[in-house]
Amino acid sequence: MSVSDFTGPTISVVIVSRDRPDSLIWCLRGIDGLDYPAFEVIVVACPAGSAAVERAGLAGRVKLIKFDEANIAAARNLGIAAAAGEVVAFIDDDAVPEPTWLRYLAQPFGDASIASVGGFVRGRNGISFQWKAREVDEGGEARPLTVDETRFSVPETTLGWAIKTEGTNMAVRRDVLTNMGGFDAGYRFYLDETDLNLRLARSGARVAIAPQAQVHHAYAPSARRKANRAVTDLREIGASTAYFLRRHCPSEQHGKRLNTMVQEQRMRVFDQIRARRLPKGELGPLMQGLKDGIEEGKQRSLALLEPVLSPNSPFLPFVPARRGGGAVLAGRIWQARRLRQEARVRAQAGENVTLFLFGPSPRAHRVRFRDDGYWEQNGGLFGRSTREGRFFQLTSFAARLARERKRVASVRALR
Repeated sequence: MSVSDFTGPTISVVIVSRDRPDSLIWCLRGIDGLDYPAFEVIVVACPAGSAAVERAGLAGRVKLIKFDEANIAAARNLGIAAAAGEVVAFIDDDAVPEPTWLRYLAQPFGDASIASVGGFVRGRNGISFQWKAREVDEGGEARPLTVDETRFSVPETTLGWAIKTEGTNMAVRRDVLTNMGGFDAGYRFYLDETDLNLRLARSGARVAIAPQAQVHHAYAPSARRKANRAVTDLREIGASTAYFLRRHCPSEQHGKRLNTMVQEQRMRVFDQIRARRLPKGELGPLMQGLKDGIEEGKQRSLALLEPVLSPNSPFLPFVPARRGGGAVLAGRIWQARRLRQEARVRAQAGENVTLFLFGPSPRAHRVRFRDDGYWEQNGGLFGRSTREGRFFQLTSFAARLARERKRVASVRALR
């Protein structure tokens, strides 16, 4: 897909960031390589994030909204109010998009009946999928949906369930969002996009899944988790869950649903203790915080959702610094220093570069978007990339490179 042969909606990309300035700049560097003709970027950030955007020289290229409150739904609504695109897309500050992200996310909107689109999310190793297609019920329980992973589709859902889109990779028509009142600010963190999914379903809106619209989610540390993903606070999960059930679930099911959630979170903490990511003494305080949050969520006032105001600023086209399509560098691991330097130079010159580095081992592969503005995949020549593959695969360098190029070509726009 080239710029000349693609037409689609104007898109406003909204990023909410709180206390993760480095992650935010990493995310924006990824966005600086998007291959889409017409989009703007809106950053809703705390003081640290706002200062980072200004230091990076990005303030004039993005709409920067300073917001210092721990409420992701309220922050997203500020982004919606500033959005002048026909479609509003959302990505987290600890995620980076593949260069073709917006192209695939925009495709389903060619059908005027499509109100929202969700994509696939890769995890920290850059290869395994964290989330694919899912559906969710009125209690917030999600389960997988089977879809064609080579094209977008509108999946059939079970009666009473809704297509679930992920807050770090989703898009909604702006007029649909504004008429619905945007996100419910009663969800300060957790379940805000799930609430939107259920409201969309109940309105009869059609939601598509675009598997090739992909982002990489790094799971950066926050006020609620450490860098190793160990949980530090469960209070808002409890509060949002109780609030969600009051919004969507019959009251006679609340007790059962809450008990199930508490047991799931207890097992989550136990698993982290067993993995030595958390000390044993953390179990009691964490579970008490969860229970306190549940009680708070039961009392939290249900927000009155009103239409969001019209755009309060004109469309601000974002012109990516890297628009060259899909250059590939490859070599042995002992050539890494030279090849990384070449990748940096070419990225600075405006190319989207992917570097493949293979060592003489069966080490599993990892993919990472580097701070210098290029993609790197490294691992053993004989190791697996997809986690479903064999642990050892006898192959030549040329054959392995061809296979890995083919695996990512459509989302990375490799030439």
